[in-house]
Amino acid sequence: MQPWSEDFSECGLEEIIESQMENRAWGKVLRRRTNDLVNSRLAKNITHADYVTDRQLVHDDAAEYQRRAAILETQIVRRTVLPLVLGS
Repeated sequence: MQPWSEDFSECGLEEIIESQMENRAWGKVLRRRTNDLVNSRLAKNITHADYVTDRQLVHDDAAEYQRRAAILETQIVRRTVLPLVLGS
């Protein structure tokens, strides 16, 4: 995944939604990597040690994916729901 900034102060809603779409696409890639990794291990194409190492890397990426998803969701809520609640 490309470098990612958590500063959305200069971003509009459309840019944040685009970032969310990119993050979701990355999530699909991560799920595919996990599936490929498990299949490689089941087919005994990789050693257990390699599987454990690669699995940890995928796990770390998945945690980052979830963290980014939470930040993006918060940003979307701040720009859509909050103004509606505060305006009423």
